[in-house]
Amino acid sequence: MGANDFHFEIEMSVRDYELDLEGIVNNSIYLNYLEHARHQFMRELGLDFSKLHTEGIDAVVTRIEIDYRSPLRSADRFMVRIRLERRGLLRLLFRQTIRKLPGGEPVVSALVTATCLVDGRPRIPVVVEKALASLSITANDNGEP
Repeated sequence: MGANDFHFEIEMSVRDYELDLEGIVNNSIYLNYLEHARHQFMRELGLDFSKLHTEGIDAVVTRIEIDYRSPLRSADRFMVRIRLERRGLLRLLFRQTIRKLPGGEPVVSALVTATCLVDGRPRIPVVVEKALASLSITANDNGEP
């Protein structure tokens, strides 16, 4: 995917406490980077997780696939990019990459599958549908739930 194929990007940098004994970012920390980027993306779309929760709406991750390509080290700067897709009526797919700056070396690629729960039941609520529509993202009709 090219840089123009993404809906959102955020620049971040490695903090020393995220390193393991080998002096590289611990593998679990990449999940935090990916989550932070998704939350910032949702905020940019006008979706506030705290407010949604008080309305009985919760976004939940149901699956994460992640491929580690090269490590990040102390003070490295990097870019997290997101492309959002719909899969069926219930699934949201966040295709995410992390690339080292300034050169763009691939660090991580991930596919994060999520959905929403409305009062505990799987459903994409109207407020989320409207946010997706602002990006021209609609449910596909491939028969998947």
